[in-house]
Amino acid sequence: MKPNYFAVIFSSSLKDQTDPIYHEFSKQMQDEIQHSPGFLGMESYREASGKGVTISYWESKKAIRQWKENSKHVLAQQYGKAHAYAQFELKICRVEKAYEFKAADSN
Repeated sequence: MKPNYFAVIFSSSLKDQTDPIYHEFSKQMQDEIQHSPGFLGMESYREASGKGVTISYWESKKAIRQWKENSKHVLAQQYGKAHAYAQFELKICRVEKAYEFKAADSN
């Protein structure tokens, strides 16, 4: 991805890591977001403690807003607030510079 895109950083703590409804919503949202206009990619991590971070990448703030208002995503948000999350925080950032390193294959 070339710089000048947006990152949405969603950090959270789950109340119950075994909640099957939360896990079903999570799977559905991972599938649904792939079809969202302006979506560039995503990475997600969750610790054994229930703390997690999901970072999604977007072409524009408009694309982020459209995802936030997606009807299936709205249902997942409502469930998360009412049942799944002990806490969450969301940050939207503009990515102005990006680079990576990949080690050469040592074989």
